This record gives sequence, structure tokens and C-alpha cells, in this order.
Amino acid sequence: MTDQTQKDQYDGSRGRQLLLTIRDIAVTVALVLAAKTVAAEPYYVPSASMEPTLLIGDELVTTKYPYGYSRYSLPVAMGPASDHRLLEKLPRRGDVVVFRLPRDPDQTYVKRVIGLPGDEVQMENGRLFINGKVVPVRPDGMAEAKDSDGRVRPAARLIETLPGGVDHPIFKLAANAPLDNTPVYQVPAGHIFVMGDNRDDSADSRIPPMAGGVGYVPMENLVGRVDAVLGSWDLSLSSQPVWTWPAGLRLARFFSRVQ
Repeated sequence: MTDQTQKDQYDGSRGRQLLLTIRDIAVTVALVLAAKTVAAEPYYVPSASMEPTLLIGDELVTTKYPYGYSRYSLPVAMGPASDHRLLEKLPRRGDVVVFRLPRDPDQTYVKRVIGLPGDEVQMENGRLFINGKVVPVRPDGMAEAKDSDGRVRPAARLIETLPGGVDHPIFKLAANAPLDNTPVYQVPAGHIFVMGDNRDDSADSRIPPMAGGVGYVPMENLVGRVDAVLGSWDLSLSSQPVWTWPAGLRLARFFSRVQ
């Protein structure tokens, strides 16, 4: 065998190995993208708007199949706008959802579903009304609301029971907050109304998009339902010395279910 023949065989072997490596990488990437599109995708909580249910620094598991699929189910939104989702199903009142912000779809928010298409939603004197009926709440003691800088404020903790029977906690920071009294919101067809559990510190459907809020959320913009907290770390420690960071791990929240 000549030196040239050996070289050709070696080059051919290297070429086949390179093609196999590229194939393996492509398959892995395709499987990851498919899983993130069809099944679930992680999301990090950046704000205090969903306290006490979700904390800043929680990593969430967002399940995609409960509401069907739209272009926003993809890791990178692609395709034309649509009023309907593939295998579409409405959320339940009380579901915690991740969605693309209607006025800026590059931003991703997490809130709780309060109103469904056709519902009337209103706040009066700090109490939530759905379809003209006050939503029951019961006191659950006092707690602390924590912002991204680590500052804490006292908060009244209440348990709210939405129509359909979903119980969930809310925070109330003040007795007369700016969003305690609102007009009646009529949720349009194909949309949902969302609010944060930290009622006095949430830019949500109570605030119109032109004022920096969310407004009504089209069903198309839903990414998925939040089912669990995968892990959690107190982001306020990021400005502290690195040796203090392990203290920020909230081990009790790892693999916990979101109600």
C-alpha cells in the first residue's frame, strides 16, 4: 500500500467521523428543541409580582401541552399570527401561566389566570369581583414581601378562592393601593385576564399596555402552564461575596409543586 493510499484512507476515515459527529450534534439539538417545543421549558422568575406563590430566582417548569400550541410554543417564535392554537384548550381560572407580553413579545411574563373570555373582572376597595360576585378571601397571617434588591416589606397574606374552587395565596401591601379600584374589564373572545399574586406590586391586565401594563392576553401568546419549581436561589445575594452564595439556595423549594 502506497503512502498516498494510506493518506486517502485516513482522510476518508476522518471525514466519516466528522460527519457522524455533526449528525450526533444535529440529532441532540433537534431532540432538545422538540422537547422545549412540545413538552416543557424552563423559565426564571425575575420580579416579585407573583409573591408569595413564586419568588425572585425561582426556576420554573413550564408545561406546554395543556393549552395546545402556537408560534410562541417554539423556542424562537416563528410563523404567522393566528387567532387559534393547535389543539387549543382554555386555561382554568387559577392556573399560573407563562406568556409573551402582547405589547412586546420579546418579553416573557408569568401571572395567574383570573378571567376567561366573556368574564367581567373588577377591583373594588381591594376586593376582586368576577362576573359581579366578590371572590372570597380569608386571612392567613402576616409575611414579608422581598424585592430584587433584598429589601423587605410587611405584607398581609390572604387565601383567595376563585370560581371553580382554586385556593391560592395573595399578598396585600397596602389598604388603599392604586389598583384597588378599577373599572369593569370585559374579557374579549380569544383572550384571558391575568393578575399577579402580589396584588399591589404587579403590572398585569389591570393596567393597559399604553401605560406599561399587560392588558388582555391573547390565547396565542400563551407559552404554557407553570407546574413546578425546579430550583430556587435568592438573587439578592449576587452582589455579595461569592462564599455567601450557597446560603441563597432555597432547598425547600426545589421540585415543589406550584398551586
